Amino acid sequence: MLMDYKLIDNTEAKQYEYHIDGVIAKIEYIKAKDKIYLTHTEVPKELEGKGVASSLVKQVLEDIETKGLTLVPMCPFVAAYIKRHPEWKKLVLKGINIA
Repeated sequence: MLMDYKLIDNTEAKQYEYHIDGVIAKIEYIKAKDKIYLTHTEVPKELEGKGVASSLVKQVLEDIETKGLTLVPMCPFVAAYIKRHPEWKKLVLKGINIA
């Protein structure tokens, strides 16, 4: 059952977060001018297999779109998500090939 988690943009820690049952799922990022590099996705063991990471990526992509940023997906999980959901390719920096 996919829950609707609240996305937190923790700008100090440079990561997007979900706080679930006392643990944190996160996507780390680097922002440079109008670009955002998603570098690492991490979901605690106890949350694995529940669709948390996919939900997190989706909400982060929505936030990036809202902010008008250009995405550089350095994290393999994010790149794989975009490959499965090609409608998000519009956010990706031109010239980056998502294999």
